[in-house]
Formats: sequence, structure tokens, C-alpha cells
Amino acid sequence: MDIDYAIRKNEPPSITVTSTPDQVDLYEKWERSNCFSVMFIKTSISAGIRGSVEQHNKIRPLLKAIDEQLWTSDKTFTDTLIMKFHP
Repeated sequence: MDIDYAIRKNEPPSITVTSTPDQVDLYEKWERSNCFSVMFIKTSISAGIRGSVEQHNKIRPLLKAIDEQLWTSDKTFTDTLIMKFHP
């Protein structure tokens, strides 16, 4: 299983009644990878980060939200240190 498949590849078109077997297989592969990746990330990050990012069911938006949260936290911490040591 390509665990990181959903991170590396764009989401394929949703399955329809006209989808070919190859399209169905590709979508199911992406969906399995996406579900596993989201579950893995959510169980691996700290509760503080998990609670401060929006709920996402797709891996790319989840990773983007985590990245933005960490960047904001780092900036806030830096600003606090600057204010503390430079009155």
C-alpha cells in the first residue's frame, strides 16, 4: 500500500456509474491512503495542536492547517520573547 499516495497525488474524480474499473481502483487506492494518513496524523500530533486545527477529512488540508498553526505558534512565541527581553 502506498501510504503517502494521497499526499503525493491529487484526489481523482469521484466514482460514478460510468467510471471504469481502473478509475474505481484508483479512487479506492487514493481513499484508503487518505483515510489512513488522516488517522495516522491525528493520532500522532499533540492534543494541543489537534484541538487548535479544524477538523479535516482529507490529508492535504489537514497538513496545511497544521503547518499554519505551527507557524502562528512560532511567531507568537518569538513575539513574546522579543517583548520580554526588549522592554
